[in-house]
Amino acid sequence: MRTYILSILFSLSCSLVWSKEYNASFFGIKSDGVTLNTNSIQTGIDYIHKEGGGVLVFNVGRYLTGSIELKSNVAIQLKEGAVLVGSLNPYDYNMEGPCYSMIRAISQKNIAIYGKGVIDAQGRQVSYNIIDQVHKGFIKDPLENDRPRRPRGIHFKQCQGITIEGITLKNTCDWTQEYEECDSLWVRGITVDNKAYWNNDGIDIVDCRNVLIENSFFDASDDAVCLKSHKAEVACRNVVIRNCTMRSSANGIKLGTMTVGGYENIRIINNKVYDTYRSALTIATPDGGYVRNIVVDSLQAYNTGNAIFLRIGNRTHSDKVGSMDSVLISNLYVEIPEGKPDAGYEYEGPIEHMPRNISPASIIGLKGHPITHVTLKNVVINHPGAGKPEIAKVGITPEELDKVPELADSYPEFSCFKELPAWGLYLRHVEGIALENVTFIARKRDYRPAIVLDDAHHVNMSKMKIQEPGKKKQQIHVYQSTNINK
Repeated sequence: MRTYILSILFSLSCSLVWSKEYNASFFGIKSDGVTLNTNSIQTGIDYIHKEGGGVLVFNVGRYLTGSIELKSNVAIQLKEGAVLVGSLNPYDYNMEGPCYSMIRAISQKNIAIYGKGVIDAQGRQVSYNIIDQVHKGFIKDPLENDRPRRPRGIHFKQCQGITIEGITLKNTCDWTQEYEECDSLWVRGITVDNKAYWNNDGIDIVDCRNVLIENSFFDASDDAVCLKSHKAEVACRNVVIRNCTMRSSANGIKLGTMTVGGYENIRIINNKVYDTYRSALTIATPDGGYVRNIVVDSLQAYNTGNAIFLRIGNRTHSDKVGSMDSVLISNLYVEIPEGKPDAGYEYEGPIEHMPRNISPASIIGLKGHPITHVTLKNVVINHPGAGKPEIAKVGITPEELDKVPELADSYPEFSCFKELPAWGLYLRHVEGIALENVTFIARKRDYRPAIVLDDAHHVNMSKMKIQEPGKKKQQIHVYQSTNINK
């Protein structure tokens, strides 16, 4: 409700600021797709800003540009048929400072990009052109892996009052859009088609508060919708993600990886994930940050490599280890294929440790730092089963379970463990877990039990259903755990 009230107030305040319209041609901006308009577009934005605010309107045409900077009280409207096209020349982008991008804003208020038009960054070719300059020695690549620093599509930092609505964003070099330490951000009805290169996240929310992402579509070669936290003194707070559809060659919805501050009061409601290589939902805190008060409701995932992955790690080997508490996941349905879920897409997820047995959903803390108070309610996980000890065997004897590595400093993806001893759900270093009306379905016989609990305490299971073909076997294995009610 607080988000809705803020949205209404923000819309009312901006309707007056943005009431005056300026046609792009007024500033000599050309729509021929050939003329470089960077200076003309920036002149228009600066002029409207100085005049107290308004809308820079782009009608039908292709508008070529490098880096531009949005200013307070200025909106860009891309009408249907208008395409803002990224320059292919890497040196047309501002490589200096924290916001290396096609469209950026730093410490601005009341800004917007909206309409039925398109932002096409031409990122695949721009990336190749940057790599060409790296190989020739003109641009430094500290990573030396042909994934150099590249311009993002949109990067807004420390801004307040942002609307991104209706537009299509496609083919950026790097993350499609990043909003960092912003307040009052509304993303509505947008389409993201970003499979141009590696690391093409659909949207990244970094240490922002009062965020609404709704009714949008994301197709990305990296995480589709991703929350991050880069600073200990801030966090992602009061975020709603609802009514969205997403596909990814990484994760569908991810809280992490970088988690220094934390995540609090996050609502993820009525979303769909499909053809996704990694987890439909990942919540990770490997860098000392906190996670609390997370609600995920009505998430449907089809043809995704993993259902859910909740993880505490410690990549920095610090005394400050992250925490995760109060997570509710309800009305979840996931179908996991036996094969690679993103096969055939241009940038597929990596083939790691193949062949391997298909991983279970997992909630894994660290020894002495358990994940606490997680509820799974009204959940169906439809798993292929088919796990074979001939591929790789992790058994359930004490010796075998003790050999499952902690991997505190590993990159937090479900695949980092290679093999786990359950096919349905693996719980390790957890406390206060509730499984209510949870169904696990294995389509083929699996050598592993459905559920393994290791260092799990105060776990309540009610109305549990486990379906697996073949002879009945013990489906729940408990090890080093207490107060398990099943």
